[in-house]
Amino acid sequence: MSKRTVYARYADKSALFIAAVERAVERFTISREVVEAVVTDDLGESLVAIARLRVENLASASSIKLQRILITQSYRFPDLYPAAIERFVGPVAQVLVDLFERHRAELDIAQPRRAATAFLGLTVGGPSRAIVSGLADGVTDEVDETIRFAVRLFLDGVRRR
Repeated sequence: MSKRTVYARYADKSALFIAAVERAVERFTISREVVEAVVTDDLGESLVAIARLRVENLASASSIKLQRILITQSYRFPDLYPAAIERFVGPVAQVLVDLFERHRAELDIAQPRRAATAFLGLTVGGPSRAIVSGLADGVTDEVDETIRFAVRLFLDGVRRR
């Protein structure tokens, strides 16, 4: 593609960059259907499977590069990073909200969306930061145990007494 063709489609380098990032984000967004496919009748195992799915998605080499680009360029494009995170997390969070609603008799969750965000921060945040920073090499036994520990901790905090 010639430079002229590119700039006929995009106003400038910034617009081209944003379009490229948005396409990459779309490529790494886990669809609601994929997330729903790992849900079972066992709440704990469903939560482990959802967290693992999210960490595995974030652990791919291309996804790590994308996350680093988003972080590095967030000062130049302050709206891009939060929009990308919402796109990444949106379908997963909605499945979690639905799951919390389905299990509301056993869970004390007044704000399901906030609980979904807290769950993802607790279960996915640490492992994904370790992977992106190079401290962990993908989804290892240690990462899996961290996910299981975080799910138990979360459930212990939200189960009705």
